[in-house]
Amino acid sequence: MKSFLVLFLSIFTLYSLVAQDIKVVQRPQEPKKPYPYFSEDVMFQNQEAKISLSGTLTLPKNKNDFPVVVLISGSSPYNRNEEIAGHKPFLVIADHLTRNGIGVLRYDDRGVGQSEGKYEMAAYTDRTGDVESAIAYLRTRKDISKRKIGLIGHSEGGLIAPRVASRQKDISFIVLLAAPAIPGYDMILLQTETRNKARGISDAKIKVELAFLKGIFDVVIAASDLEKAKSHLADSLTAHPEHLPEGMKAENVDAIVETFTAPWFQNILRYNPGISLENVKCPVLAINGGKDLQIPPKENLDAIKKALKKGGNEKVTIKKLPNLNHLFQEAETGLPDEFSTIEQTFSPIALKEITNWIRKSE
Repeated sequence: MKSFLVLFLSIFTLYSLVAQDIKVVQRPQEPKKPYPYFSEDVMFQNQEAKISLSGTLTLPKNKNDFPVVVLISGSSPYNRNEEIAGHKPFLVIADHLTRNGIGVLRYDDRGVGQSEGKYEMAAYTDRTGDVESAIAYLRTRKDISKRKIGLIGHSEGGLIAPRVASRQKDISFIVLLAAPAIPGYDMILLQTETRNKARGISDAKIKVELAFLKGIFDVVIAASDLEKAKSHLADSLTAHPEHLPEGMKAENVDAIVETFTAPWFQNILRYNPGISLENVKCPVLAINGGKDLQIPPKENLDAIKKALKKGGNEKVTIKKLPNLNHLFQEAETGLPDEFSTIEQTFSPIALKEITNWIRKSE
């Protein structure tokens, strides 16, 4: 089952699309130089990790005391434009916001572009530290108001933004774009079910696959020794290939088990985003596309609202935008297959929602 393998070789991510050789079609939203705003390539230090991170800072001209946001990418090694499927959504977002009086810092993830470090070794705590380093850099600049620094996180970046905001109480606001908000264990099962239904896979086959995953996840999430868990799972699946979902071959077992028993994957299974969300006190905008199959909107937006309310935060705006996929493109099915063939990079409706909300939150 190809969909099964793609999902778990890119767990909770769109990594396969980041690396894919995409035949580029028109991208009409990409801005062309000269820009009507200030743009500077910058470098800042994560002192704790002892690495340098590189990015681009764009600031409106002839304005003072404007808000500035740090863009936080999803769960793959992205460059500063969050380039995926031939699109550059962070470039489009940064251009739109800066033209409308909002500064933006976007940066290459660890080990990507001109940034140092190794992305595959970075846990949530490491990514949190990178964002905090970006904020610390912005606070050193005399042309930026320290009172108006906010965060915009897409996909897994929407996990990192609340972590930072719960630790740094002077964050002005956060915007969560298709942010996962239910525990990783449940999120991956929901993602599997939602995507397979959209592909027309029968309920019976989906049920078998979900039962298979739950069995493995229960072993991994409870494991105190992942090497022993890896050996146990490999031996069990090799001895009983009849337990494998349809289309999954015995020769793939080692690769799949290696992924399942990686420390970072165990962290995903155990992680509960609600804990950080409950401690966020600044204004929050959370938006999802109605056709998002990676982060299904109802369950995750409901969880964001519930966690923020539990923590006493009433400064919350929740919106589901019809017909938009995980990249916030206007889509037919919402399946990742469409990402590269859609000319639109980021819905103008979503851009307007983000811009207007930030202005009102100043």
